[in-house]
Amino acid sequence: MAKDEIKILQKNKKAYFNYEVVEDFESGIALQGTEVKSIRMGRFSFGDSYVKITAKGLVLIGLHISPYSHGSINNHEPERERRLLVHRQEMKRMKRKIDEKGMTLVPTLVYLKGNLVKVRISLCRGKQAHDKRNAIRDRDMQREMRREMKNFNR
Repeated sequence: MAKDEIKILQKNKKAYFNYEVVEDFESGIALQGTEVKSIRMGRFSFGDSYVKITAKGLVLIGLHISPYSHGSINNHEPERERRLLVHRQEMKRMKRKIDEKGMTLVPTLVYLKGNLVKVRISLCRGKQAHDKRNAIRDRDMQREMRREMKNFNR
């Protein structure tokens, strides 16, 4: 794998349904021991994960990384809080936007960049119920169009 090649491990589909994504940020994630192996195997889930800004920096809460199957007693805790690695200026910019506009930070993508695990954090605004209905209707229409095109090409 080349140094700048990206391999997407998992996308947070629930976040794209519940939130309107305004801006994306790339960040590293501080992992320990067997967490990297579990992530590379795809054994993690977003659930209702979110990012919180603390005095220490950005903290990812709610990301479940399953224990590594071949790990020993030194296996990691699945639900622990994990630090996200971003530049201080970038973190200040995120904090300003969250404070002034009432937005939230949500992890939307976990991927490998070279041999590093990266997380895409998105600055999001919550969707209203009618926006979600519109998203469902648009998705159903796209599915119908693909089905019709598939039958048309036969």
